[in-house]
Amino acid sequence: MLQYSWLIPVFPLLSFTLIVFFTNRHKTLSARLAVGAIFLSFLLAMAVFFTALGIEGLAEEPYRSAFSWFPTGKTSLEIGFMVDPLTAAMLAMVTTVCLMIFIYSQGYMHGDRLYSRFFAYISLFTTGMLGLVLADNLMLAFISWEIMGLCSYLLIGFWFERPAAANAAKKAFITTKVGDVLLLLGMLLLYFQTGSLTFETIFEGVNHLHPNIVLAAGLLIFAGAVGKSAQFPLHVWLPDAMEGPTPVSALIHAATMVAAGVYLVARTFPIFTAVQGHPALVPVAIIGAFTAFFASTIALAQNDIKRVLAYSTISQLGYMMTALGVGGLVAGVFHLITHAFFKALLFLGSGSVIHGVGTNDMMEMGGLRKSMPLTFWTFLAGMLALSGIPPFAGFWSKDEILSHAFDHNQVIWLVGTAAAFLTAFYMARQVFLVFFGRPRNTEIHAHESPPLMTGPLVVLALGATLLGLLGVPADMPLLGPLLGNNPFHHFIGEAFEATPFNPQVMGISISVALAGLALGWLLYGRSPLVAGQTDPLERLGPLWVTLKNKYWIDEIYNATVVRGTIFLADLLFAFDAGVIDGLVNLAGKATVAFSTLNERFDTYVVDGLVNLAGKATVAFSTLNERFDTYVVDGTVNGIGKVADILGGELRLIQTGRVQNYLLLLLLSVLMLVGVFMYQ
Repeated sequence: MLQYSWLIPVFPLLSFTLIVFFTNRHKTLSARLAVGAIFLSFLLAMAVFFTALGIEGLAEEPYRSAFSWFPTGKTSLEIGFMVDPLTAAMLAMVTTVCLMIFIYSQGYMHGDRLYSRFFAYISLFTTGMLGLVLADNLMLAFISWEIMGLCSYLLIGFWFERPAAANAAKKAFITTKVGDVLLLLGMLLLYFQTGSLTFETIFEGVNHLHPNIVLAAGLLIFAGAVGKSAQFPLHVWLPDAMEGPTPVSALIHAATMVAAGVYLVARTFPIFTAVQGHPALVPVAIIGAFTAFFASTIALAQNDIKRVLAYSTISQLGYMMTALGVGGLVAGVFHLITHAFFKALLFLGSGSVIHGVGTNDMMEMGGLRKSMPLTFWTFLAGMLALSGIPPFAGFWSKDEILSHAFDHNQVIWLVGTAAAFLTAFYMARQVFLVFFGRPRNTEIHAHESPPLMTGPLVVLALGATLLGLLGVPADMPLLGPLLGNNPFHHFIGEAFEATPFNPQVMGISISVALAGLALGWLLYGRSPLVAGQTDPLERLGPLWVTLKNKYWIDEIYNATVVRGTIFLADLLFAFDAGVIDGLVNLAGKATVAFSTLNERFDTYVVDGLVNLAGKATVAFSTLNERFDTYVVDGTVNGIGKVADILGGELRLIQTGRVQNYLLLLLLSVLMLVGVFMYQ
């Protein structure tokens, strides 16, 4: 089955093409094409996954299929696909979550005038993520990476007639491009040093490069992941991405886009570990841990149901980066997969709530567990998974990260544990504000969403509840052997360091999660807020204002980067208008002046000389004509006349009589004798 893996991204690409060119006016058909295509991808992905399960040593010798793309001097760029356990696990996760989102979207987007376009865009979005997962080289990975960047722009700004959506789309596109440019520089550096962009060749080549070059390449790749996975300080685009339809939020936050950055770091992990001491992983751990804590504090003070989840996503992505930064690749990937299920569940659940009440503001909600019971129970499963409550999936993956951090860097572990407490607290706050008490806006009449939307919630809730059992530590008493001794770690690759069971860390993790839930219940659950009542956290005063305003990071960017860019643009415009255009205009005026001068010179000098030469020529011609007439012809005629006169005179001598000739001869002789004698 592995040889057919390349078809997995082809199916949604075909549906995108068919919808755009043929079925865009047929909404139902377009939706069914998109769902059918992702369903085929899901079936093939599961076949590949179960095939990979049965192949020993696939992690060490992945299946590859590549071909030469185009020659580059003495070398040739190859492009192809690769399947190893990491690829197989990601394919199974991405296609499953995307299938649920596609099905859900049929209900959520029903009646939208751009219904067909929506399904075309999400099909292409899925194509990009699946292409990235399957790529065996950085070239195809980067192409797929950019496809997702384009689709995020199109989908975040899907309702482009709203200025907030249009601005959010531009913000996401530009912010992520900062990381993309640095990633491209890292690719070029690796290509110039190794002569290839294929992962296998790069991983072999980095062992022979100077450590500083390898460190620079790793940091540039991580910079790309910082932009895509919304790590501090490039996290600002992700909360604004909530302006897109809720299924888009689920796609971006769970199965695609932000997961791509974490996956890329995991895929290129040998680059980060090639240098002794792993210096390239240090900033990964620091930024990841800081992001996890930083974003969780902001989530405390948000009232938009989707923005709470958005900052939660940033925080959880920080957890994943933290795991990779302390060397826990399996832990990071495990959390990436479990998070996809419970975060997709939470976003789709929030979409169900919004669909039922017509607002995003949690302060206007309340009491929805009675009117939307299925949404409530599934949302609760996602909340418990995210909060790290056993036996839900998020508990096992988050605990593995904290255990790994505890063994390698206890400062990182402490920051992660603090973030875990805040996570449980803000999720309890969200659930109590939305589902408990009474509606704070009496004009809202909530209703349960249709089965087309609640069905995917149930499937995702099962994953959020049970999936974590695949990663229970092998050495955990009773549960470890009972659940297969951590089958997820065995599948991903035993070459990676396994995280040992640490009852101390697990006990602290459970305690802080329960403490966060308890504090949430104390402030919001014991006496649910009523209409007009202020948030209890407002008692924090300036700290609450700081958190509510997200530390003014956006304002700082506006005051520095944005205004600086505008100032530079204005300065360059002024320089262009005053200097460049001035020089161009001066050159134009000089050219006009020179042309005028040249024209006058031509008129008065050149034409004058030409006319003078013409007149001189005419005069010379006249003189020559007269010389010819009076001198040359006169001389010739004169000679002719003289000859004629002489001839006439001499003709008189020619009488024809002999006696006259004898007389002339005698006279001539006598003249000669006389002359002779005179001498």
